[in-house]
Amino acid sequence: MSCPYNNKPDTTTPHSNYRAMEDNIHTDFKDDMSYGDYLNLEKVLSAQHPLSEQHDEMLFIVIHQASELWIKLAGHELNEAINNIKTGDFGHAFKVISRVKQILGQLTQSWGILSTLTPVDYLKFRDTLGHSSGFQSYGYRKIEFLLGNKNSQLLKVHESNQTVHQELSHILHQPSLYDETLIALKSHGLNIDDNAIARDFSLPYQTNESVLTAWLTVYQNAEQYFHLYELAEKLVDIEDSFQQWRFKHMYTVQRIIGNKVGTGGSSGVGFLKKALDISFFPELFELRTQL
Repeated sequence: MSCPYNNKPDTTTPHSNYRAMEDNIHTDFKDDMSYGDYLNLEKVLSAQHPLSEQHDEMLFIVIHQASELWIKLAGHELNEAINNIKTGDFGHAFKVISRVKQILGQLTQSWGILSTLTPVDYLKFRDTLGHSSGFQSYGYRKIEFLLGNKNSQLLKVHESNQTVHQELSHILHQPSLYDETLIALKSHGLNIDDNAIARDFSLPYQTNESVLTAWLTVYQNAEQYFHLYELAEKLVDIEDSFQQWRFKHMYTVQRIIGNKVGTGGSSGVGFLKKALDISFFPELFELRTQL
């Protein structure tokens, strides 16, 4: 039994709320890499710098910083998916696209945490944000371009950062995930108009009748074109998850600031609602009506 005046646990008698240190656990990291070293936690966990003395500003910062990390991972995976489809590695493409779907789900859940920020408490520090806004998120813009929502005007927001601007400009002019998918359709013998795949990729994608017909062929002959059929459903998964993220973002903003103008100068909720009308893969939804 342990002495009631001794704060040290009695390690000789088993206790349900005590776990002894195992002998082989490493404890000396003077000359070895630790968990914190590997993850650069000193930098990551010291990157939160509230500009006010309001308690809830920390929540606001952490949610957005964590979201940017998830967004970075989503971009990383989408790049891989594009390369996989280009090289015909559909199996790995399915894996990373499924991962993107889960990442988007994680991002959607984060809005639920932010929605605990009440309008009154947010207004206490909102002015400290200046003109900073999620609209300026480089990672988000990268995801949109990779998925095919191309808009060269959006690059203006990133002109102050040459490195970011150059990378986004490069992605803008490259085939998106959907562009590479349509090229794959063509390579599998499906009749796709050249103007649907040999085009200026920096321009927004326009619905094409030959693409709709090709997808109908794939869905009506799913066993013959199983990889393309499965790829199509994976893309629908992404759009579904992305739209849920968009909607939850819009609704959270509406819940906290109503119809106020955004800090970045947008119309706020009105601007976010318009994004819900944008489809990355329009023919994949139109074919459901045609089937």
